Amino acid sequence: MKFIVSSNALLKQLQSIGGVLNSSNTIAILDNFLFKIDKGDLTISGSDLETTMTTTIQVESKSKGSVAIPARLLLDTLKSFPEQPLTFSVNEDNWGIEISSDYGKYKLSGQDAREYPEIPTLDSTTSTTLSSKVLSEAITKTIFATGNDDLRPVMSGVFFQFSPENVTFVATDAHKLVRYRRLDVKSEQVASFILPKKPLNLLKSTLGNDDSEVQIIYNEKNAFFKFNNLELICRLIDGRYPNYDAVIPLENPNKLTIDRLSFLGSIRRVSIFSNKTTHQVRLKITGNELQVSAEDLDFANEANERLTCQYEGTDMEIGFNSKFLAEMLSNLPSENVNLEMSVPNRAGILLPSDSTSEGEEILMLVMPVMLNY
Repeated sequence: MKFIVSSNALLKQLQSIGGVLNSSNTIAILDNFLFKIDKGDLTISGSDLETTMTTTIQVESKSKGSVAIPARLLLDTLKSFPEQPLTFSVNEDNWGIEISSDYGKYKLSGQDAREYPEIPTLDSTTSTTLSSKVLSEAITKTIFATGNDDLRPVMSGVFFQFSPENVTFVATDAHKLVRYRRLDVKSEQVASFILPKKPLNLLKSTLGNDDSEVQIIYNEKNAFFKFNNLELICRLIDGRYPNYDAVIPLENPNKLTIDRLSFLGSIRRVSIFSNKTTHQVRLKITGNELQVSAEDLDFANEANERLTCQYEGTDMEIGFNSKFLAEMLSNLPSENVNLEMSVPNRAGILLPSDSTSEGEEILMLVMPVMLNY
């Protein structure tokens, strides 16, 4: 088995799927990339059992066959080469691999590709298509709000919900919630699934920010994403996602409008002086003035800032976790934001106050922290 490939082109493809590999695996074969050659097409896969990524590259070859090649050794070798053609020769009797370059020859031991886990095939599937830009934006806007609680695995992923009216993406950890909706994307069928964090991060790093199409095929157990020359297949999180609409308060008579960056800067500065356990900041709204304050009684630290805002409603004081508030303000796309509230012990709703991209709707919810008077 023999093929010739550009060193830079191969490195680029391996790096695009390399993120799927774990640093320590229970099965030794998963420390390898799976190479499958069929004449001029080289298909490379990486897997951690839960998630598999595959890419295809054109090479010079008349061979057909497969081999598992040590991933870390191959990546480190390719990084050290300037652009040049490399010749790979594989001895199918002992899986010895020889790489020939302009500089010399390098030998490494591969493994029998038949030991590599089978990539799951999907049956009884539903499919839909999204633009790469929409999917990338949806993941970026929601993934930060996912949870890390092993006891509630459904909250550790992003909920994808397809319908003939829109496509909705939801993430929550019970303290904060993000609902990102696209009214300009529709699906023929009503369907949903929960995608885990690792494939979400892999998609986020490999999706282009263009309008190329991403094909999504899924059933109850797995989801398959195909875009450009990459494929990702992963196991879905099993379970029922919480009824997120039920926790979004509908009546919020107190509405604060403020410059997003000024508010974010104030939260970041003041939070330095907050209690390191609760990260609590206090918002006191009186007329058109917002007072942002924090204190850490254990160390006698205290900070207080005043900001100008527009406000409709009754004067109020409410406490929030500054980390959650800062994360949300960082991920809202508008110049000004609206903070809508009802009473100090109910969730606050953050919305972009300027128009966002056409067809885009974003809502962020943050639970309050009880104030100590």
